[in-house]
Amino acid sequence: MIFKVFYQEKADEVPVREKTNALFIEAESEKDVRLKLKSHNYNIEFVERVTGSFLEYEKQKENYKVLEL
Repeated sequence: MIFKVFYQEKADEVPVREKTNALFIEAESEKDVRLKLKSHNYNIEFVERVTGSFLEYEKQKENYKVLEL
């Protein structure tokens, strides 16, 4: 499954919308996503499973790239 993760670069900073980044990652569950990203020290705001037409829409964007961990 593909998940879209909204996060802040630094876990010790207060979340600010303008600094929110997103990445795509392949994992079995939301818990698996969080475990894979634990070593990156990100402040994860939200994890969303991406499927169907929403996934196809995201694939059309220039910045679509699935993170390999």
